Amino acid sequence: MVSSGVPPDEVTFIGVLSACSYTGRVKEGIELFESMKSKYLVNPKTEHYSCVVDLLGRAGKLNEAMNLIRDMSVEADACVWGALLGACRLHNRLDLAEVVAKKLLLIEPENSGHHILLSNIYSSQGRWRDVAALRSNMRVQSLSKSPGCSWIEVEKNVHVFTGGDIMSHPEHALILKMVEKLDGVIIEAGYSPDGSFVLHDVEEEEKVHSLRYHSEKLAVAFGILKVPKGMPIRIMKNLRVCGDCHAAIKLIARVTEREIVLRDANRFHHFKDGSCSCGDYW
Repeated sequence: MVSSGVPPDEVTFIGVLSACSYTGRVKEGIELFESMKSKYLVNPKTEHYSCVVDLLGRAGKLNEAMNLIRDMSVEADACVWGALLGACRLHNRLDLAEVVAKKLLLIEPENSGHHILLSNIYSSQGRWRDVAALRSNMRVQSLSKSPGCSWIEVEKNVHVFTGGDIMSHPEHALILKMVEKLDGVIIEAGYSPDGSFVLHDVEEEEKVHSLRYHSEKLAVAFGILKVPKGMPIRIMKNLRVCGDCHAAIKLIARVTEREIVLRDANRFHHFKDGSCSCGDYW
């Protein structure tokens, strides 16, 4: 653009900084961000700070990301704090994650998603009293979590799956068999259910059972049954895919030699040969 005489604007920098973040180009991203105002006379906005926080967070530079937020020339919004929260979860910085989640609650107290994120943090630490108090507060404020659901189109018909509810589908018996079969083969391939994504104080066996019937796993099982071999399985989900399902679908894609494309609330995930296009950060 510069060599063609077209000056980059604020939208250009959002695109370039996002690209740097997804490809892990920390040095280039920071240099571009610092040149915005000095070289191109473009004032950074919260969207640009959010991209750089995401860039630093992916690279594990959480303290640098926090310092950037503190030094921002504009007030940090939910997108900025949300980018840092994702990095905290990835790098297991639950101490900082709790601070960030509470910031999000102050900014958007009516957003049930922030309450759920903080509940996730507490549950992963076994802090069930805090989970119960948070859920009680949600009830007082009449906040509720949207149920996780996934859908897939097969032969021009859309099939919707809700977490834990398989019996309502007319082909539930076939789907259940496929779920159990996939569970067995991915365990042999190294899968270990991550109970930290179950937000209840229950026995480990119950957690494994709950994880097995998440909506995206049900949709994947149905897709393997119905989508012809060689064609990608395309699934949509209304919420962010959980970490356990993400790990499981990577292995399912490998052992079944299928391409699975999942669009969740955050981004597209292209699963192939045991890996995902998001690089395990979303």
